[in-house]
Amino acid sequence: MTREHLARLIADVALLRGTFTLRSGRTSSYYLDKYLFSTRPECLREIARLFAERIGALSAVPREGWIDPVRGTPGADRLAGAELGGIPLVTAASLETGLPCVFIRNQKKDYGTAKQLEGALEPGERVVMLEDVATTGGQALEAADVLRAAGAEVIAVIAVIDRQEGARENIEKAGLRFDALFTKADLGIRE
Repeated sequence: MTREHLARLIADVALLRGTFTLRSGRTSSYYLDKYLFSTRPECLREIARLFAERIGALSAVPREGWIDPVRGTPGADRLAGAELGGIPLVTAASLETGLPCVFIRNQKKDYGTAKQLEGALEPGERVVMLEDVATTGGQALEAADVLRAAGAEVIAVIAVIDRQEGARENIEKAGLRFDALFTKADLGIRE
């Protein structure tokens, strides 16, 4: 499937029109329902392939401070996704890349292990956060804080879709690389 075909498919299955309140509190005339594309194998498979390409490209484009003196590469050790929308994305990307992943809960559970971070994460590991739809980048930055508190080095956030409403600017201002597989323009969205 070509990237353009996938963009059309995502728009066809996930673009809803109406009046919606976003996580950021903003009101929008459209909504990209991540569950309508992330639950379809034909979409998820191709999204995972594109994520793998972008994750692989991180090693090819060094940035000052990214090169590990021992490994000599800025590549990722692990992937991460925030509940709930990021879980199928990071799982599929993990299968595609062979990189292990962790899941970040919105808040610590109050039973069992009482953890907010699920899966194994070693201090110093370089992590790429995978996001579904980025508006302001708020959820990605909150999840990055959880990872950092566990000792990870968050090297990038890659979203499926950038709504182009400040996520890139906010995430880069926080010192992280930001990339998106698609923008709202790629999906043919005009408000």
